[in-house]
Amino acid sequence: MRAVRLLTWNVHRCLGIDGRISPARIADVIASAAPDIVALQEVDVMRKRTGHIDQAEEIARRLGMDSHFHNNLRVMEEQYGDAILTTLPSQLMHSGRLPALPGLSQIEPRGALWARMDCDGVPLHIFNTHLSLVARERRSQTDCLLGPDWMGRADCEGPVALVGDFNLVPRSRVYHRLTKILKDVQRAPGMGRTKPTFPSGFPVLRLDHVFTRGALQVKRVEVIRNRITRVASDHLPLVVDLEIAGE
Repeated sequence: MRAVRLLTWNVHRCLGIDGRISPARIADVIASAAPDIVALQEVDVMRKRTGHIDQAEEIARRLGMDSHFHNNLRVMEEQYGDAILTTLPSQLMHSGRLPALPGLSQIEPRGALWARMDCDGVPLHIFNTHLSLVARERRSQTDCLLGPDWMGRADCEGPVALVGDFNLVPRSRVYHRLTKILKDVQRAPGMGRTKPTFPSGFPVLRLDHVFTRGALQVKRVEVIRNRITRVASDHLPLVVDLEIAGE
């Protein structure tokens, strides 16, 4: 069995609820959890509003990790999107936009990225996404992720984790669609009560999720809630310990 620690966090472009923009603070929180794989949402790259910093690379550098980034929005050199960071050997398999329904005014474009990790010779596929605020778009985007261009692709063999900010709660129809196919780590046996992630100051909603497929056993689930994470972003980081069965 190979143990892997995964952290997912909507970092809100590293803008805390105290008004500070600090990739260093975000990196310090992540470092304290010592994850092998990090999935970040709402990452700014070279944007004027956050000091023209490549936040994905800056956080990865501080953690000693490699990074993969996908921009959901690009205007000239300014980008905004999602990232996967890791200490493991990895390969970016695919990245791209998710469907936007015609006639709906999107607050922001949505996308995803897929990286394959080498866990001591066993592949682990990580899909990181940030879904729409609009229910109809979330359904379309979920169907896309489960379909032949993403998780249904022929080379997506072995254990899978679909992670990120899904903007959905467990009572929603999209959640039930996902859990017909995948397993919610917070519902795994022995994990106790589920833990909300939003808003960070007083979390009441479970918007951030890790769903799995294949030979993955959930060992521990934690939402990091302390004086730093309550202000570092408007979401709290979700940490999951998994064990991967070898071949």
